Amino acid sequence: MSTLSLAPVFTTNTVSAARPRSSVRLTRRGRMVVFLISLFLVLGVAIMLAGGAVGTDSAGQPAPTEIVQVAPGDTLWGIASDLATDGDVRGMMTEIERLNALESASLAAGQKLRVPVVSD
Repeated sequence: MSTLSLAPVFTTNTVSAARPRSSVRLTRRGRMVVFLISLFLVLGVAIMLAGGAVGTDSAGQPAPTEIVQVAPGDTLWGIASDLATDGDVRGMMTEIERLNALESASLAAGQKLRVPVVSD
């Protein structure tokens, strides 16, 4: 009878021999310098791009408005529904709240509201 014996052979030198080591090695100071140069480059590009956003010297034309005095029993929904010609009552309510800096939809009798001028 014959005997067969297997012995696995592992070599790690073949893997490292296939990929040569790089000749450039950075120290901690070198990595910091590369990081800072990259950071300044990105900040410089950001500042140059932000310079393109420029406003004008003159103000825009405000939307034409009129003053409406709130009568007893009036609601913001009722006033907005009278003004909303396109049927968008919620949009008109939002516009009235924005024009008057209202925090809620509650109104008081005698209060004066600035509302957009509706053109028929």
